[in-house]
Amino acid sequence: MSDTTHDGGVALGTPPSADEGLSAAQLAARHGLTVSGARPGLFEYMRQLWGRRHFILAFSRAKLTAQYSQAKLGQLWQVVTPLLNACVYYLIFGLILGTREGIPHDVFVPFLVTGVFVFTFTQSSVMAGVRSISGNLGLVRALHFPRASLPISFSLQQLQQLLFSMIVLVAVAVIFGSYPSLSWLLVIPALILQFFFNTGLALVMARLGAKTPDLAQLMPFVMRTWMYASGVMFSIPVMLKDKPAWIADVLQYNPAAVYMDLVRFAMIDGYGSENLPDHVWAVGLGWAVLLGVVGFVYFWKAEERYGRG
Repeated sequence: MSDTTHDGGVALGTPPSADEGLSAAQLAARHGLTVSGARPGLFEYMRQLWGRRHFILAFSRAKLTAQYSQAKLGQLWQVVTPLLNACVYYLIFGLILGTREGIPHDVFVPFLVTGVFVFTFTQSSVMAGVRSISGNLGLVRALHFPRASLPISFSLQQLQQLLFSMIVLVAVAVIFGSYPSLSWLLVIPALILQFFFNTGLALVMARLGAKTPDLAQLMPFVMRTWMYASGVMFSIPVMLKDKPAWIADVLQYNPAAVYMDLVRFAMIDGYGSENLPDHVWAVGLGWAVLLGVVGFVYFWKAEERYGRG
C-alpha cells in the first residue's frame, strides 16, 4: 500500500494489523491469554487440590507444631486445654447445676469429656476456617495455589489435635469402667464423617470470613450458643423430657450432637442405643455429605476473589 506525498513522491505505508480495532478481551482471546488467577472448572480444581496434598499435610503439621511453640509445656497443651475445660464443666454443670440427672456417675464423666473433646474439634475447625483466608493474605497474594488448601489444612490440623486428645479420652473411659472392645472401632467412621462435615463448614466460613473479617469476633458467641444447645454437658432427652418433643428432636439431630452421640455410643459401655436418635448413622452421613459438597462448591465459586482486596 502507498500514499503520494505533497511533493509528488511515493511513501510506503504500513499495512493494517489483524489486531487493529479489537478490544482488550478480544486481543487476549486471539493470542491465548487468560485472566491471572481465574477460577478453574470444578473437576480441574479438585485435581489441583489433589496435586497440593503434600502441601496441605505439611502446612497442617507446621501449624500444629507452631501453635504452642512459645509455651513451656509445648504440645502437651493440646491435651491439657480440653481436659481443663471438661473439669470446669463438670464442676459447674455436673456438681453445682446437676446436669448429670439421669446419667450414672461412672458414665457422666466420660460422657462429658467425650462431648467436650468432640465439640472442640468442630469449634476449632470453624474458628480456624473463618481466619484461614483473611489471616493468610500474604501467602494468598504471593503464591498461586487452590485457596481451598488453607481451610482444608486447618481442619486437618484440628483432626490431628483431636487424635492427641483421644489418648486422654481413652484413659478416662477405662478409669470409669469402659474397656476397649470392637465397638470402639466405630469411632473411626464417626470421626471421618465429622471431619468432612467440619471441613465443609470451615470452607463456608472461610469465604464469609474473607469478605467480612469481623465475623471472627462474632463466631465465639455463636459457637458457645451451639455448644450449650448440643448436649455437651447434659443428656438432651432427660433435660427436655417436660418440653415439647420437637425441641429435643431438633437439638438431637443437630450435627454437633449427632457426632458426639456416635463417639459416646462407641466408647462408653453405659451409653446404649436408647440414648441415640433414630437413624443416627444416616443422619451423620447426610450432614457430612451435605456440608462437604455444599461447602466445597460455595468456596470454589469465589476462588478468583480471594486476596483481591
